[in-house]
Amino acid sequence: MADIRVSVVVTNYNYGRYLAECLDSVLGQSYPDFEIILIDDGSTDHSEQVVARYHGEPRLRAFRQLNGGQAKAKNAGIRLAQGELIAFLDADDRWRPGKLEKQLQRFADPQVGVVFSRARLIDAEGDPLPARPTCRYLTPREGEVTSYLFLDNFVPFSSAMVRRRCLKEFGGFDESLSMGIDWDLWLRLSTRYRFAYIDEPLLDYRVGHPGQMSKKRELRHSCSDRIMARFLEQHPGVLPASVIRRARAYTCCNRGHYYRRSDPVRARGYYLQALAAHPLELAAYNGLLRCLLAPR
Repeated sequence: MADIRVSVVVTNYNYGRYLAECLDSVLGQSYPDFEIILIDDGSTDHSEQVVARYHGEPRLRAFRQLNGGQAKAKNAGIRLAQGELIAFLDADDRWRPGKLEKQLQRFADPQVGVVFSRARLIDAEGDPLPARPTCRYLTPREGEVTSYLFLDNFVPFSSAMVRRRCLKEFGGFDESLSMGIDWDLWLRLSTRYRFAYIDEPLLDYRVGHPGQMSKKRELRHSCSDRIMARFLEQHPGVLPASVIRRARAYTCCNRGHYYRRSDPVRARGYYLQALAAHPLELAAYNGLLRCLLAPR
């Protein structure tokens, strides 16, 4: 896979504190043939001063636009990309050495459209965090992954590398979505292309700092519902009924777990919805029992 240009799309909004660390992690990659396309989505912090330090770096092209959201910023980077492969990196994350080189090898299979890796969690200061326990649906899968991916998004976004032609075929990120734009795109791509996985933490994923999108729980729920409903509408027959029922039960259980302490009535409603979708969902029974036993 030599002589293949990789376009690295870095998107930034008020992450000037982390931006140099992010860019340096790309510039330090062992694979030499890449370009960095930095899209600043209307930052109001000192990001411009950070970018100015890289003036004269031939592999970096920086652009600034009015704030339009993460999907618009990423699509702008895709349109400017010149490489055959596109890798994504959010400005608060960073790559581990050798990431590009290791992932490129998996694109030798022409049916592979996306290559991703495991992620290591880091805190706001960049220090490693203990690995978090995850459910079985977040176990990484490769090959034909649609049935697994519909249950949950196991692809760490900033670890993903995608064939440019795949993005052109499926139209990039949905700019009408506020959250879950990567899950939506992976689902669409998975209907036609295989995914490949590298079982190494090639990404440092930063958590627990102000402004992180994943904290906006209610918005995430509404976007998730929309993504799932639209996928089923646009791809009838792709998923077996058993997977759809399991996905609905799993989604409801997750929401029940989230509201169990703050709003037990709402939590019970979600657990009952889970059982209506999949009567053998043990997590729903466990959640209902915990609601009943909780102190009032």
